[in-house]
Amino acid sequence: MKPPAAAAAGNRAGGVDPSIPRFKCQECHRALVVVGVDSFAADKLPAQATSGHVSSVHGSIMGASRMDNSYVVLSKQNKSHGHGIPPRPPSAAAPHIEPNQPTRAMEGSYIVLPPAAASIYKTSTSEGGGAQLPPPSINSGSLLTGNSFHSNVTVLKRAFEIATSQTQVEQPMCLGCMRLLSDKMDKEIEDVNADIKAHEVCLQHLEQESYNVLSDAGFQEEKLKIEEEEKKLNAAIEEAEKQYSEISSEMKDLEIKSKEFEELEERYWHEFNSFQFQLTSHQEEREAILAKIEVSQVHLELLKRRNVLNDAFYISHDGVIGTINNFRLGRLPNVQVEWDEINAAWGKAALLLHTMAQYFTPKFEYRIKIHPMGSYARVTDIHRNPYELYIMLTRFGPVDLFWSTRFDKAMTWFLTCLQDFAEFAISLDKENNVPPEKSLKLPYKIDGDKVGSHTIFLSFNKVENWTKALKYTLCNLKWVLYCST
Repeated sequence: MKPPAAAAAGNRAGGVDPSIPRFKCQECHRALVVVGVDSFAADKLPAQATSGHVSSVHGSIMGASRMDNSYVVLSKQNKSHGHGIPPRPPSAAAPHIEPNQPTRAMEGSYIVLPPAAASIYKTSTSEGGGAQLPPPSINSGSLLTGNSFHSNVTVLKRAFEIATSQTQVEQPMCLGCMRLLSDKMDKEIEDVNADIKAHEVCLQHLEQESYNVLSDAGFQEEKLKIEEEEKKLNAAIEEAEKQYSEISSEMKDLEIKSKEFEELEERYWHEFNSFQFQLTSHQEEREAILAKIEVSQVHLELLKRRNVLNDAFYISHDGVIGTINNFRLGRLPNVQVEWDEINAAWGKAALLLHTMAQYFTPKFEYRIKIHPMGSYARVTDIHRNPYELYIMLTRFGPVDLFWSTRFDKAMTWFLTCLQDFAEFAISLDKENNVPPEKSLKLPYKIDGDKVGSHTIFLSFNKVENWTKALKYTLCNLKWVLYCST
């Protein structure tokens, strides 16, 4: 077989039959063609295969395509014919060559099959002869027909298939690929031979070594030692198994305890988280309460500084006439105040003095009782004699306006109660170590029925003086209210 480059020259010399099968190298995949073998057959084939028939073929298909029969040259160990494949006649070895027709040499384009592939041929000739395919009974002219050529190509293809199956190498191959494969196989053979030599050297060393053969007594002694060691090992194994069982039971107990501890830990963390949540809630609630307490304390301080009685009983004046809660206490010739308004003003003053006296009871000895009853207040002296702190009115005006001494005594006892409470407030300032300059001092001195320099009696007194005395009384009442609370 030749690559296409070599075959192209032959094609130019003479046309190639298109019915001839095309082969490819299974390694490099280059196309291979079947070329003429006339010079190869004349030079290299045996004499009995070429004598008498090289020039006897004329005008055949082989001659027309310059295609000689391709020979399958087997190795010397398997030069045999296959069953059912007749030997090739000598007349078919080479066709007749025209005088003016160019010829080509084979250039080594023949196939060498391995022993397994060549087994299809059985030995029918003697050693030294080539593989001959034509049967002896067939003449040379019949072998040059198209059917004979195609049967030869079929045999060649079958040889390639057998070679592929036996050598595990795809056939056919070109010469270059065959050389590479041959080099590779040579390298593998060298490696195998080196391994064989190494094994042989090892085997020789082993054969040269000497062995000490024990006697029966020594064998028995060694056997006893081995049995003792075996017993010790068995005892150690039993002990190890016992320890393993104990450790396994301990491990089980530890696993149970570990699970219990894990459950306890999980419960602990649940409780801890719950406690943390409650603690956070309590802290937030505590902070809220503390904030409320601070606000309440601020309000308390404001309330402590605030005089409720001063807000409830607003004492002021309207010119010369004093007022309490906008009720005028007194009258003038040119300012005629209704007696009902004056009685209401006295009722407010009595309620204020009574409230302060009750607040400091029992520290304050409430000897003179004030009975606030609205516009009809009363005063009880130390002898428990009641007096009306209001003016009796009829359809025609006040009753006994100039001779009503009960009203005068009620006003006098009111001044006496106010003076007693003022002295009590001064004593409280001394107990609380209030400096003298900040202690209570009445702006208008009370002496019996006089306030300042004016008497509080209405009988046989000028209205202007009586009104001034009432104004001074309200002023002293306001000072006592401010200092006592």
